[in-house]
Parts: sequence; structure tokens; C-alpha cells
Amino acid sequence: MPLREHLRELRRRLVLIALGLVLGGIAGWLLYEPVFSLLQEPVRQVAAERDEVVTLNFAGVATAFDMQVKVSLFLGILISSPWWLYQLWAFVTPGLTRRERLYAVGFLAAAVPLFLAGAGLAWLVLPNAVRLLLDFTPEGTANVTDGQLYLSFVMRLMLAFGAAFLLPVVMVALNMTGLVQARTWAHGWRWAVLISFVFAAVATPTPDVVTMLAVAFPMCLLYVAALGLCLLHDRRVDRRLVAEGLPRLDGTMPGERPGERADRAPRTGGPATDAG
Repeated sequence: MPLREHLRELRRRLVLIALGLVLGGIAGWLLYEPVFSLLQEPVRQVAAERDEVVTLNFAGVATAFDMQVKVSLFLGILISSPWWLYQLWAFVTPGLTRRERLYAVGFLAAAVPLFLAGAGLAWLVLPNAVRLLLDFTPEGTANVTDGQLYLSFVMRLMLAFGAAFLLPVVMVALNMTGLVQARTWAHGWRWAVLISFVFAAVATPTPDVVTMLAVAFPMCLLYVAALGLCLLHDRRVDRRLVAEGLPRLDGTMPGERPGERADRAPRTGGPATDAG
């Protein structure tokens, strides 16, 4: 396809994406009231438990309108995500091979549910996090939280959890492109467990251990699942290399142990074509 045709196709896809985002933003605007009610529910619960002034505040004349626009746009991006992801896919897919298309669909099919699962877990953790943080309010004072700061806190929490749950996708992608071998992930499992628990402790500022385990345990399971996929991929690559008379990924030939290999430098990873 000539460059001019590519540019025309890109412009058409961008226009369609923009239209989808506008329609999604309109839907987000209509959903703002129930969504905002859910967002401030943890704050209302704390206020009811303590019989104190704990509420959200809009500091300026246009602050409430500004917040509604931000929430509507955020909801619009989420609602219209299938549409604009399809448009991006339709633009990119003509330049991909059949195998690359299959892998792209697989990664996308895994990434979206994992991100949503992480964001959903953050939503479950949010009430306890808000309750604990508001516990630091001194006696005889009121906690009037800026609405936009509270919204930013919720969004950062959900994005952080969603991104953390994407770690298995990144692991498998690096392995299939030949940048990181499965044995590297296997050797680093202790660090993975430690980082998972540290992240859970920081992201869930609650005194109970159950909440921290509820965050760290799924992350560890996802790491193990991704490690299993990487091991299966490397084993398949090793079989192909041996069939071609080449050293395996660790630099050994059939019948050799890693400590017995000759002066062959071990492979740092399989080439990108080894993904199959």
C-alpha cells in the first residue's frame, strides 16, 4: 500500500476513534451521577461511623463541572475501548503475518481481563484504604477532602493495580521475543514474591494481614502461571534447536549438562521467530 493510502487510512481510523470517544464521553456524562455516588460511598461510610464531618469538597465555582468532565472522559475511554482498540487493530493488522496476528490477539485477550481484574481488586481495597487514611484525622477537626484530589487518588490506585496485574503479559512477551529466558524468571522468584508483598503492603495501607494477602497472593500466582508458559516456550524452542543440530538456549548440546558445556557462549534468548 502506498504511503498516501496509509495516511488516508490512518486519518479515517483516527476520525472513527474520535467519534467513538465522543459517544463514549456522552455515555460517561449520563453515568456520572451513579458513578460519583459509588466513588464517595467510602467517605460517607466513614462519616456515618464516626458521626463527624468527613466529606468531599469542591474548592472553586467550576470545580464540580471540571470534575464531571474528567470523570465522563475517563468513563468514555473505558466504555469505547472495544471500538478504538478495534480501529487500531484494523489499521495495524494488514502489515502483520498470520502468526503475529494470533500472538497479538492472544496478548490483548490476556491483558484486558488482567487489567480489569487488577482495577476491580483496587476497588475492593478502596474502602479499607480510605477508612485507614482518614483515621489519621485528629480529634476535634474535620476532614474536608478536595474532590479532585480524591478522584486522582482513586484513579492512581486503580491504574497501579491494573498495571501490576499486567506483569505476566510482560514476562511472556519478553520471553517470546527472546529477550529473557524462562530460567531467568525462575531464578528471580524470591524477588518476585518479595516485590509482590511490598507492593501489597504499600498499596493496601490497612493494618489487617488478610487484605495484604488478598493482593499479594494473586500476583504471586500470576507470576507462577507466566513462568510456566515461559518454560513451555523455551522447551519447545530447545527441541527445535536440537532438531537443527544447534545448541540449546543454555548453550549445551544434547547429552551435556550446563557445567560440561564447551567454550560456547550461552544464548541470551531465542530470536523473535522462536516465538512459535
